[in-house]
Amino acid sequence: MATNVRYIRLLLLPYSFTMLNSPAYKTRPTLSRSRRGFTLLEILVVLAILGLLVGLAVSNTDKIFGQSQETVARIFVRDSLKSSLVQYRIHNGDYPSTAEGLSALVTRPNGRERWNGPYVEVSGGKIPPDPWGEDYIYRYPGTQNKGSFDLLSKGSDRVADTPDDIGNW
Repeated sequence: MATNVRYIRLLLLPYSFTMLNSPAYKTRPTLSRSRRGFTLLEILVVLAILGLLVGLAVSNTDKIFGQSQETVARIFVRDSLKSSLVQYRIHNGDYPSTAEGLSALVTRPNGRERWNGPYVEVSGGKIPPDPWGEDYIYRYPGTQNKGSFDLLSKGSDRVADTPDDIGNW
């Protein structure tokens, strides 16, 4: 029986050797695992994840920038312009009138000999607009602050005297 197995091996050996070396058997070259590329499914999964992340980032960007605009307007109304108006009052004895407005902080109004400004450093000689491109509103005497002045930004709706106004009260 051992001779039969040896005989069969000898018969099959030349056939298997020629079959392994034939061009039909080597139709696809074998690559190592490190040289293989990504499959289409892997690429699609990565693109879907990136799409979700971009969607989340874009939807939150409006909230982030909207809050920062309100913060800038609040700081400008409650700190920057307020301190300038208080300094104006110390030098001139009273706040500017509603007619004189915030421009009295930059240029001397008529009849104000004790004016010692400018009280706000601005380029172009004009108070910059609020973050939404609107002018700040100044009233003296104020309607919200009866004994003082009202200073407000119209807010994101760009309409005065609405709940989203950002004022010094």
